[in-house]
Amino acid sequence: MRPQSREYEQLRGVLSEADEPLTAKEILTLVEERAEFESAHRVATILGRWADEGDVEVLQGSPYRYRLNN
Repeated sequence: MRPQSREYEQLRGVLSEADEPLTAKEILTLVEERAEFESAHRVATILGRWADEGDVEVLQGSPYRYRLNN
């Protein structure tokens, strides 16, 4: 099940402006409507689902980092 497009678009906006891959926690601090996401775990869940679709790349590490696929 794909997350709501509006949520993804907010996260995508943060990732598109980033110069380097970001962690879910870093993305959460940069997103404008933070209350909507509740936690870094929610951010990671949304981005993980979009990674399954090929739109986002998840970089292995601790913590995971995320970037847009071009």
